[in-house]
Amino acid sequence: MRVFVTGASGWIGSAVVSELLVAGHEVLGLARSDGSADKVAALGARVHRGSLDDVESLRAGAEQADGVVHLGYHHDFSQMELAAQIDRRAIEAFGDVLAETGGPLAIASGVVGLGGGGRVATELDSPDASLHPRVANAAAALALADRGVRSMAVRFAPTVHGPGDHGFVATLTDLARRTGFAGYVEDGASRWPAVNRLDAAVLVRLGIESAPAGSVLHAVDEEGIPTREIAEAIGRSAGVPTRSVPTAQVGEHFGWIGRFFSMDSAVSSDLTRGLLGWKPVQPGLLAVIDAGGYADVVPHAQAG
Repeated sequence: MRVFVTGASGWIGSAVVSELLVAGHEVLGLARSDGSADKVAALGARVHRGSLDDVESLRAGAEQADGVVHLGYHHDFSQMELAAQIDRRAIEAFGDVLAETGGPLAIASGVVGLGGGGRVATELDSPDASLHPRVANAAAALALADRGVRSMAVRFAPTVHGPGDHGFVATLTDLARRTGFAGYVEDGASRWPAVNRLDAAVLVRLGIESAPAGSVLHAVDEEGIPTREIAEAIGRSAGVPTRSVPTAQVGEHFGWIGRFFSMDSAVSSDLTRGLLGWKPVQPGLLAVIDAGGYADVVPHAQAG
């Protein structure tokens, strides 16, 4: 299969590109800059120059493929509405190209906010549209099934981990080093789902190959790690003590990430595993932290 991938040079996207190529698929990767183009080419994929806000470049890429994996996103918390609009236009463009072909379209979504209250969320649960303007885009992508597109929403765990991860756990680790302790909220009982980057890539590939139209897939291996255990692992790795942070001080201590780290978001992937035969085999989050996976990593906000 020929697959057009946006976000091809990114953290998840580069793993997906490699996974697709190893499985025998042809990959065309979107690249906005020379640096991104070099990364995509180094993976062994063909390069398509363009950007997420250039709809014509997206159409041109999709027209050269049998299916699309849309992982690219404009990650700027200060421009959430604009980012969602760019994303929506990209999904609509891919839908127009793939309409009535039965070709696959996998778009990235998330599981944060699905669980809570002591329950474990499943693929049948619908996210709260007020949490993020991007939520409606996943629904729009799934609705493309009515137009003959084999569309699917891949809901990723908030932590897609592995060596080189600059995301949430890197942010928490950097915070622990700077403040002198690894914090968790209140009793640390809130749960945090996670998946290894390489396992997530396998799931995307399986989805592109065989997921039915309108599928919701959960890229989640560990459905709910207590945040206190995550903080303790970070503390061991950073060589600092672990401490509870009262709810009233979450914003002051954690900053923007406090809102997410406070959530209880236990999420199952049992339906996804049964549908696709997906079996995560890579090390879990605590094992990666304990093995030094975040020892020298800084978050994106400080990288470069």
